[in-house]
Amino acid sequence: MSGHSKWSTIKREKGAKDAKRGAIFTRLGNLIAIAARSGVDPTMNSALAMAIEKAKQANMPAANIQRAIDRVADKNAAQLEEATYEAMGPGGVAIMIETATDNKNRTFPEIKSALTKNGGRIADAGSVAFQFTRKGVIRVAATGEEALLNVLDAGAEDAIEEDGGLIVYTDQKDLAKVRQALLDSDLTIEEAELQYVPNGAVVIDDPEVAKKVFRILDILDDIDDVTNVHTNADIIVEPAA
Repeated sequence: MSGHSKWSTIKREKGAKDAKRGAIFTRLGNLIAIAARSGVDPTMNSALAMAIEKAKQANMPAANIQRAIDRVADKNAAQLEEATYEAMGPGGVAIMIETATDNKNRTFPEIKSALTKNGGRIADAGSVAFQFTRKGVIRVAATGEEALLNVLDAGAEDAIEEDGGLIVYTDQKDLAKVRQALLDSDLTIEEAELQYVPNGAVVIDDPEVAKKVFRILDILDDIDDVTNVHTNADIIVEPAA
C-alpha cells in the first residue's frame, strides 16, 4: 500500500497532543453521534464500537462519549451531516477531506479558505477520489510473524509493519469482521476505521514543498468540522525550517 509518510505519524502524535487540550473531542463526539444513528449499543453496532474505541484512545472522558451517544435521541440537538471534499495541494498532491458538520455553509468556506491561502484548491467532484480506494484500516500494537499470520487468518487483505506496529488493510465491508477476529486473537487494536487509501504516491523530496504540504494538511486537520484528512503525498524529506 502507498501513501505512508511522515504525515501519518505526525497526525497521530498531533492528535494525542490535541486530545490532552480537549481540541479533538468535538470531532470525536461528532463521529460517535453519527455512528450511533444505526444503534446506540456498541455490541450490536460495530461502527459505534470503533468510534468509541478511537475516542478512548484519545483519552476522551466516558461522560463525553455518553453525551455524544445521547445526542441521537435529543430532538433539540443540531443535526449532523457528513460531507467529503476533494482537493489538490502543494506539489500536486491529492487530498480527501472528511467532515461532520451541522452547517455546511460554515464548513465549506472554511475549508476552501484554508486551501487557497496555503497553495491548495478545491477540486471538482471525482477528479481526486479516483486516486484513492475506500478501505478498512486497523492499527495493531504487535509485530512479528505470529502477529502477521493472525492478521492474515482474520481475513485481512494486506499488512505492513510501521512505527512498531502493524497497519492492517481490509475490504471496507470486512472491517468490523476482521477487527473482531483480531480482538478474539488477543491482539491489541489501537485504531480501526474506514480511510481513503491512496492507489499510488506522489513523492515529495523537496524540503520547501514538504513544508507547504505539512502546513496545509495541518491547517485542514485543525478545522473543528474536519474528521479526517487523507493524502497521497509520500514525504521522504524533513520539511524546511
